[in-house]
Amino acid sequence: MQLTIHDSKTAPDASRDMLTKSQARYKFVPNLHGIMAGAPVMYEAYQAIGQIYAKSGMSVLERQVVLQSINFENECHYCLAAHSLIATAEKMPPDILAALREGRPLNDAKLQALRVFAARMTRERGWLSPAEVQAFYDAGYGEATLLEVIVAVAYKVMSNYINHIAETPLDEAFQPYAWTRPKPLDTEA
Repeated sequence: MQLTIHDSKTAPDASRDMLTKSQARYKFVPNLHGIMAGAPVMYEAYQAIGQIYAKSGMSVLERQVVLQSINFENECHYCLAAHSLIATAEKMPPDILAALREGRPLNDAKLQALRVFAARMTRERGWLSPAEVQAFYDAGYGEATLLEVIVAVAYKVMSNYINHIAETPLDEAFQPYAWTRPKPLDTEA
């Protein structure tokens, strides 16, 4: 089902300033943002949570590992492509990006623990066993990071679910990173 992709002429007044900011940041208005503009409260909430998540104690690389793990788990073709471009711009090593896009384990044990934790948190909707949480802590992460992963899940639920319903078309900038979920799936996460 295609949802309306708004621009500055069709969006509600309350979304127009946010569209202008997206245009300035990305040099175009991503189709996802155009869809979100149809409900200013959604658009504002998404932007606010994204800004808050960027303040987490995780490194830029760790934050992208979490987001891509959630995008993969939720099978979001749009966000996997968009965040691949963003991760590349943020200097994510190509081998890590490829592994995240393919659902393969990461070579770095700590990042792998983060990937697994974010994927399981998403898949199990927060119902993790004490052993799964302890494995996350044993990898070197703490309670604050656990809570920050939940912020990331909330953030990605908004965009992933919209993209599922809207079948959001990829913007030209994201086309080089087009993604479909590989089979068979990694069963370790």
